[in-house]
Amino acid sequence: MLPIVIPLGIVTFLVLLRVLRSRGRITLARASVAAALAIYAGGVLANTVFPILLRDGPGFHDGPRPIPLYLVPFVDYEFQDALINIAVFIPLGGLIPLLAARARWWEVLAIVAGASLAIELAQLVTARIVLGGHLADVNDWLTNILGGMIGFGLFALLTRSTRGAAFVDRFRWPARQDRLTTGTVADPTPIPASQNQHQTHPAESTQRVTSRNAPPAP
Repeated sequence: MLPIVIPLGIVTFLVLLRVLRSRGRITLARASVAAALAIYAGGVLANTVFPILLRDGPGFHDGPRPIPLYLVPFVDYEFQDALINIAVFIPLGGLIPLLAARARWWEVLAIVAGASLAIELAQLVTARIVLGGHLADVNDWLTNILGGMIGFGLFALLTRSTRGAAFVDRFRWPARQDRLTTGTVADPTPIPASQNQHQTHPAESTQRVTSRNAPPAP
């Protein structure tokens, strides 16, 4: 487990740091968010996909094995398992809004649901191919989503106060810089010198017209 989880956590941390550096506002507080997310990803992988038992021998390939998939919701599902799956995804619901300038609830919901679905599919594949220690369960998927949205709700409550929002802003990642929204005002188009020489002040033009229409002096 460790030879896979540790390198994956390091690579995730380096990739997140590169993304943060590309936005041009890297700080220790924001780097700590990348570290927390990398550690979190490694811990979730270690506890949801592993152990993987590479076992072979007589009896292992004899007869068909049932598909490790459970699609009946809220039947024979222990309350303790539900609490664990909710608690595991609460941190993810709070970390996602820190990585986006403005994370909406449906975006967090989509990311949490996608991450949980990826875990369940990984459990299905490993249990089917290499005798993994877990099975894909729709109850785990639903409770993971509930935990992620609870984490996002706690984040939203924290940022409603001025002091809490100021504290969270130290860890929130900035948006990607856009050339059109960098705050710089483009210089006005310069007027060619040939046109500028023929331009006159409105008052001067009025004086010229008046002098032309005025009667000759006696």
